[in-house]
Amino acid sequence: MRWLTTAPVALVLAGVGAAGTAGVAGAATGPVDRPASAAACPTGWGSGGKSATESVSTPLKSVRTGQHTCYDRMVFDISGASGKLGYHVGYVDEFHQDGSGEQIPVGGGAILQIFVNAPSFDVATGKPSYAGRAGQSLPGVNLTGYKTFKDTKFGASFEGQTQIGLGVRARLPFRVLQSGDKLTVDVAHTW
Repeated sequence: MRWLTTAPVALVLAGVGAAGTAGVAGAATGPVDRPASAAACPTGWGSGGKSATESVSTPLKSVRTGQHTCYDRMVFDISGASGKLGYHVGYVDEFHQDGSGEQIPVGGGAILQIFVNAPSFDVATGKPSYAGRAGQSLPGVNLTGYKTFKDTKFGASFEGQTQIGLGVRARLPFRVLQSGDKLTVDVAHTW
């Protein structure tokens, strides 16, 4: 019966997370009933900008968040997209709406600006695929109790990309991952 308690750890170490996204070796170490220690958390991701230039015309469907032992996670669902997804993620001093340049206040100690190369509407019909509104918090995202994430704001969907402002506790290391048609941004709890 020992296999039943070690199988979930093996799946995480093999790269399969609970939400079907890439797992992290070291994020769950030791027995399942013990949390990972701070020493086991990866923090070498850096805080410099990260980007990929690929582009898709498949629209953004949803944005959701999750809490993990070592980091908070934001997942962009671009259902039906194939191949690499384009993005640009980096810290900014102020969050300005793409297109208009209007400043949008974002709470937290630092602001992570996220551009995903997917519009929030169907390019063929113009019908919205994601209900974000400029300057408003992301629909369906509740950050109560999160250790690192503090606020979200929708910027714009302009020229084939969607812009999000993510308020975080401080300027912390982050990484960007792709798993199938999902783009994931993880922000570490510590350095």
